[in-house]
Amino acid sequence: MPIFPSGSTKIAVTLGDAAGVGPEVALKAIHAERQRLGARILLIGPASFYRDLSKKLGLQMRFEMLADLAEWKTGTPFFPCYFFEPMPKRIVRGKPDRRLAALAVESIRLAAGLALEKSVDAVVTPPINKASLRKVGFSIPGHTEFLAELSQVKNYDMMLVGGRLRVALVTRHLALKEVSKYLTRDRVEKTILLTDRELRRSFGIRRPRIVVCGLNPHAGEEGRFGSEEIKVIAPAVRSARKKTDAELIGPLSPDALFHDAYLGKYDAEICMYHDQGLIPLKMISRGHGVNITLGLPFVRTSPDHGTGYDIAGAFVADAGSMTEALHLAVRISRNRKAYDRSHPRS
Repeated sequence: MPIFPSGSTKIAVTLGDAAGVGPEVALKAIHAERQRLGARILLIGPASFYRDLSKKLGLQMRFEMLADLAEWKTGTPFFPCYFFEPMPKRIVRGKPDRRLAALAVESIRLAAGLALEKSVDAVVTPPINKASLRKVGFSIPGHTEFLAELSQVKNYDMMLVGGRLRVALVTRHLALKEVSKYLTRDRVEKTILLTDRELRRSFGIRRPRIVVCGLNPHAGEEGRFGSEEIKVIAPAVRSARKKTDAELIGPLSPDALFHDAYLGKYDAEICMYHDQGLIPLKMISRGHGVNITLGLPFVRTSPDHGTGYDIAGAFVADAGSMTEALHLAVRISRNRKAYDRSHPRS
């Protein structure tokens, strides 16, 4: 008889874009890691959909719908599913679909609700397609912003973890020409302090070493290539130093600091824009990076890749990043519980 995921940590795995590789990598990872994960998995989607997909993947998995979460008990000989919306009878993989985009949103909404009421400890989110979401009126840039809105959280950030890097982003999905206008002392400082808190609480690091990237080549070279380092970033670092005992370094030139980061000199890197941090991280992590949303009242992780429409339906997607996202969700959940027990007022 198959061994089903068990443990004290409860994880909700959302549906993702059913036209992409998200559900595929979710099932592959859960099936492969079910004995090692140490968590109970709740799939936020229809059992019939997962049942059909598992057959296509050649996985021996049994799924059952739960009418009520009270039915979710340890030791059940199936993978529990929880969802209230019907799936289309025919799914064309590799192409955006408005109906599937709407179902992806509903799955996220349901999972976040379960996390906010503490029915689950963590939410793991397979990828969604932002273009499809815009067609159904979903104007928020992605998972990060939507989960923050559902949680009514104002101070939140995106962190990517891969290899020895933990990259936190001051700005996320912005055109490069907009980045400088968005950077403020307050925004940079908040990212530093939120990263500091999460390194302690989620990763168990007592006194974090955090390096801050400059925006311009050579970190501006004392104003020669731009003034953001002098007027915005350095003052934010000085202000943050007054509020934490973490070791804060920078702003430094990104073209030099990532080698030291790769060698493990820092616990996290604060990056001013998306590609500044994600290019080195994705190169180092080799398809096993994980996206974390900092600042939420629950744990959220995600693989660092997209919907993979070009290979959806071929069922050849690598589940490495999803596997890491599941394991990291368990580790962070346990670390936060331990931290909160020892820091009840923080």
